[in-house]
Amino acid sequence: MGRNDNGSEVAIIGAGPYGLAAAAHLRAAGVETRIFGEPMEFWERHMPRGMLLRSSPKFTSIGDPDGALTLDRFHAEHGRPAPGPLPLDDFVRYGHWFQERVAEDLDRRRVMSVEPAPRGFRLRLGDGEQLEARRVVVATGIGPFASRPPEFDGLPAELASHSSAHAELGRFAGQRVVVMGGGQSALEAAALLQERRAEVEVIVRAPAIFWLKAWRNTDGAPALARLSTWAHRRLQPIVRPKLDIMGPRFVTWLVAWPRLFRSAPLALQRRLTAAAVRPAGASWLVPRLAGVRLTTGRTVVAARPSGAQLRLRLDDASERRADHLLLATGYRVDVRAYEFLSPGLRATIRVRDGFPELSRGFESSVPGLHFVGASAAGTFGPIYRFVIGSGHAARALARHVARGASDRRRRGTGSPSLVLNGPGERVAHAG
Repeated sequence: MGRNDNGSEVAIIGAGPYGLAAAAHLRAAGVETRIFGEPMEFWERHMPRGMLLRSSPKFTSIGDPDGALTLDRFHAEHGRPAPGPLPLDDFVRYGHWFQERVAEDLDRRRVMSVEPAPRGFRLRLGDGEQLEARRVVVATGIGPFASRPPEFDGLPAELASHSSAHAELGRFAGQRVVVMGGGQSALEAAALLQERRAEVEVIVRAPAIFWLKAWRNTDGAPALARLSTWAHRRLQPIVRPKLDIMGPRFVTWLVAWPRLFRSAPLALQRRLTAAAVRPAGASWLVPRLAGVRLTTGRTVVAARPSGAQLRLRLDDASERRADHLLLATGYRVDVRAYEFLSPGLRATIRVRDGFPELSRGFESSVPGLHFVGASAAGTFGPIYRFVIGSGHAARALARHVARGASDRRRRGTGSPSLVLNGPGERVAHAG
């Protein structure tokens, strides 16, 4: 038999930082919400154990309506963290702690498909049950968007793989590994591989590696240091927004205001994004990379198996032999890669460079279908590639959804019920 949960307005797909923040804000706004997925799944299964987050802990709290469930509070309850960058395991534990407080009823079943329905959308879950909800919020992160250069498509996974395929790099102990990429993912993977006794070379297309200046665990910009506490609290977010996105100060300021970014000309948006999220490594990685060969200004142009190894040819005609090629080549958003969206939905969503075109309420061209997180960066800017953007996105989403629900109540059209059904049962509606 199926079971009914009446009055639900929204189904959130994904239980990472953006999905959890959305659930917290929607529920605080009185919107009946269900959230599906494994909490912090991408962070646990697709990032290497032992890594340290590049972002300062000051800028890594998941957004909640009252600003009470911060990383600082988590650490206060569980003991003070060691000085320095935030360990991945610590952030994952924080995410679970946040989830237990805002979405204790998290449904861990996987959403297999989403398709249009008369009053919104029909979702089919991994166990065959179905539900309908008026709105769907896609917060499933960047997992499906791993970018693998096409010239390596024919190589077997045991010889070449994307960095997101490995949560544990210890399997490469004693092997020779070539890492492609010049960003934090590549450089941290190289450090971790060496610490696990692999022989490592990093090959970077750019002529030099761009190192970020060391962040400080402080709220204040130097220019404000002499101001009173009163003035500092009010002016600091304007003079220096609370972001540690790299780039010149004026770039940081502009991308800190998503609605301003959304109204900027497309050419300016692209320049700001390129400046804000250029491949870079945290300066605290430098001593950990001692002994790692860093080859800049080069790229791999050909790779072919040679026995149990790979033979790599670079664009200067030099060659390398490696036991494995690790492609730390980033992610390229294309929402059409979300296989759980029905073909009809994927064909209907208006996209630009793979990103959905979104309204202020993060609503796509398909009414009721919303995207938050990295998928929203094409409309609102690179702030949504970072955890710090979760609070702003969730607030804007909740305002939009709550306003729509209020308008329907005034018109007397009501809210749909959330209807769960067993395999093969007809999906019912409730007005």
